[in-house]
Amino acid sequence: MARARPPLFTARSSRFAGLDRQNARLLLAIVAVLAAIAIALSTASLLPVPEPIAPDQPRQTDAALYRSIVEGIRNGGSYYDVAADALRAGHYPLRPFVAFRLPTLAVVQAALPHIVGILLLFVLAAGTAAAWLSRLRVALPRPGALAAAMVLIAGGLIAFVQPPIAVFHEIWAGLLIALSLALRRPGRWLDAVALGLIAMLVRETALLYVAVMGGMALLEGRVREALGWAATVVVFAIVVLFHARAVGLVVQPGDLTSPGWQGMMGLGFVLESISVSTALAMLPIWLSAALLMIALIGWAGWDDPLAARTLATILAYALLIGLFARADNFYWGLMIAPVALIGIAFAPDAIRDIIVAAFDRRRITVTRLER
Repeated sequence: MARARPPLFTARSSRFAGLDRQNARLLLAIVAVLAAIAIALSTASLLPVPEPIAPDQPRQTDAALYRSIVEGIRNGGSYYDVAADALRAGHYPLRPFVAFRLPTLAVVQAALPHIVGILLLFVLAAGTAAAWLSRLRVALPRPGALAAAMVLIAGGLIAFVQPPIAVFHEIWAGLLIALSLALRRPGRWLDAVALGLIAMLVRETALLYVAVMGGMALLEGRVREALGWAATVVVFAIVVLFHARAVGLVVQPGDLTSPGWQGMMGLGFVLESISVSTALAMLPIWLSAALLMIALIGWAGWDDPLAARTLATILAYALLIGLFARADNFYWGLMIAPVALIGIAFAPDAIRDIIVAAFDRRRITVTRLER
């Protein structure tokens, strides 16, 4: 076993400290190959190219669609009637029922003055940043490392303080997931569970996060917590049943059907989806891809239950995006954007420890003395 070095920036050594040479070299090779593949796949943009607007079929952005639904409810319409009319007007599919978002966000935004809704978003973003900073103070005791973490938090939240896209459900659900992760602690999980339920009621794909958290709790033998996460899934399932019934009452025989969600866009699209949802959008895509891979190494290296849950959540959504997202679903990256970059703060220690374990010839030898 290689001799573990003192940590560079973190309070404790990384998970890779003292790794045996064979496993360290294998891990180093895997990381190098994945990084090379990620950079290669990210050299060509996979995001959708806007098509010319036909005079007889005007295109509508998703943001405009959601705003029209909110305005329709403000003007006295019922959510499902308004949403159906808006989807038809924008030439969107109405089948299957998941083409309709749950009414939670639209109804709340319609009930509040526009400025209040924006302020609520800012408060949620600030609270999420503060919660993560509170968790990172202990893990990153050095002022420079903590300052870097603050910059990384801000970089992950840059898209979440832009009022024009406040109507996107992923904006709110992504913040709720990030806040839920930061608030969850061993023995203190009720707030996290409640936020997970709210996230699902805003955007259905938050179910994946809840499943990850419930599974992690079960693996750790935390039965009560696992049951808490399971209870939210039951509530969510009941809500979805009522939602499906309500959608069925407004859908007409001639309405469009969705082409499905089997995009199989792969790793390059995953990295690009996350990049455009963060401050990495300002960098060349190959550099963004490399930094995201470094962030994953950092998350894997931080030896803490919070890191394990965050990494599992990121990987779960990466799998979802890579397998099922279509090119126009790139905004799914918003679900994990708030936490994606924070792992970079832990990467220097993790990478150093892998390299030391792979190439350091110094060894700790245990000798048994017999009399």
